[in-house]
Amino acid sequence: MRASIGAIAGFLLIALFSASSGARDTWPTPPAADVQPPQVSGPLQGGTADHTKFDQLRGPFSSGPEVTVACLGCHTEAGDHFMRNIHWTWSYTNEETGQQLGKRYLINNFCTNSRGNEGMCAQCHAGYGWKDESFDFTDETNIDCLVCHETTGTYYKTPNSDGNAACSVMFEGKPPIDLAAVARSVGLPQRANCGACHFNGGGGDNVKHGDLSTALTNPPRTLDVHMGVDGLNFACTACHVTKRHVWAGSRYQVIAKDTEGTGKPGQRSDVATCESCHGLSPHPVDSLAAFKLNDHVQSIACQTCHIPEIARGGVATAVSWDWRTAGKTRDGEGYHEEGYIQGNGDHRYTYKSIKGDFAFDENFPPSYGWFDGQMLYTTIDTTFDPRAESIEINGFTGSREDPKSRIWPFKRMLTWQPYDKGNGTLVYTHLWGEDDAAYWGNYDMGKSIARGMADFGLPYSGEFGFIQTISWWPITHMVAPKEQALGCGDCHTPTGSRLASVEGVYIPGRDRNRWLDIIGTLLVAGTLGGILIHGLVRFFSPSHGSKGEHH
Repeated sequence: MRASIGAIAGFLLIALFSASSGARDTWPTPPAADVQPPQVSGPLQGGTADHTKFDQLRGPFSSGPEVTVACLGCHTEAGDHFMRNIHWTWSYTNEETGQQLGKRYLINNFCTNSRGNEGMCAQCHAGYGWKDESFDFTDETNIDCLVCHETTGTYYKTPNSDGNAACSVMFEGKPPIDLAAVARSVGLPQRANCGACHFNGGGGDNVKHGDLSTALTNPPRTLDVHMGVDGLNFACTACHVTKRHVWAGSRYQVIAKDTEGTGKPGQRSDVATCESCHGLSPHPVDSLAAFKLNDHVQSIACQTCHIPEIARGGVATAVSWDWRTAGKTRDGEGYHEEGYIQGNGDHRYTYKSIKGDFAFDENFPPSYGWFDGQMLYTTIDTTFDPRAESIEINGFTGSREDPKSRIWPFKRMLTWQPYDKGNGTLVYTHLWGEDDAAYWGNYDMGKSIARGMADFGLPYSGEFGFIQTISWWPITHMVAPKEQALGCGDCHTPTGSRLASVEGVYIPGRDRNRWLDIIGTLLVAGTLGGILIHGLVRFFSPSHGSKGEHH
């Protein structure tokens, strides 16, 4: 029986790495800490001012902008710096594709669009009062300093406009905010500050990303080795380093393959890649296994091995959404149903009249593909075949031949959402508002679309349908400890390989090629034969057993 070279190679790799597992125990994954260290918020540590002593922050304050004026009284350049970042502009132009991106313009396959719904969606804008196109982006007193810097945990944001009565119950029972107290508490951003919005993207806890949930507010090291409170206790800004209020790392500008590593001393401090801290050879070369793992870095993103599952930590993520079923009522009123109990015991809604049906999942493996960091978005200006079975909201590019590409993990989101059947475009829906065209009140999708498109002078045929859309979310958080990382057998196997769908690369153990099998078998047999012949020659040679000879 002739064994395939793929199977042999796979077996040898697994045996090699199993034998080397002891060596990996000494690799520098952060160990658990007995005492919780302070949260690390980037290179700035300690600080030089105690804000509880500032007379300017004693108040009283009647509004958030009054607090901002006090902040800018000392931090005189902060407003100018902040108004340049995407947390303020919600706008980004891709220099390579020319596409106008940013939350201010894009359509997603969760709540569909923030444009026209700013009264609700701009709760997560780092400013005050954005409810329509009249918002003044040049007024620095509109900046919300507290949402990023307060540390009491009592600050919160509400919609910038009232909305329909159908949604008012979402914000009942909130206690009043003591603005003077939260103003005096300011410090460097903590995970809870960033998480207030980033953990709740898409309309709820971990709904959108799959690797960003409230489980990361105070996570154990086993959930994330960097953010674990019993480990390094990193805040988000430890990696997303800030320079003049501009943060490293972006969904729109992903560095899929960092070829520079840590850089020289004093360089690259504001880069948010794994390599910017761990270098281009992250595994200490103390064994052949480590050497081979470092070789994988050329083609495999660190996240592929070190984030084995999506939505860990007890908080599920949405994996599908069906707007076709939205709008059902009981006795003329909207309702919701709970149908999923997630790992932490909380119930999740699986139906809402205002949004339709959802499905959730947790602790599931990502999808994998070649990724060069470039995503192509289907925007409000993109036309497609209206008879298409599905379209990608944000397709990604990359290939084995592209030196900028590596195999990355992704969360895939499937949604049925409204589109313009006549023009073959996605649509803006007018969901939030006090008027009779707002869908979250009248449940009339046609009326909502007509208003959403008309508000921005966009063409609408008047005929809408529902199309299946796919979005892809690069997974880069919830980094597991090394002992939970993928092993060789997870990919180098003929059945059930994690990378079964990845094309363009020959993976020993997963793949078979007749000629490679023959050549490999001959090489292995030839090597073994040569060793055998050499041994026999030495054994039967006349000098065998004589003393004092060396070969």
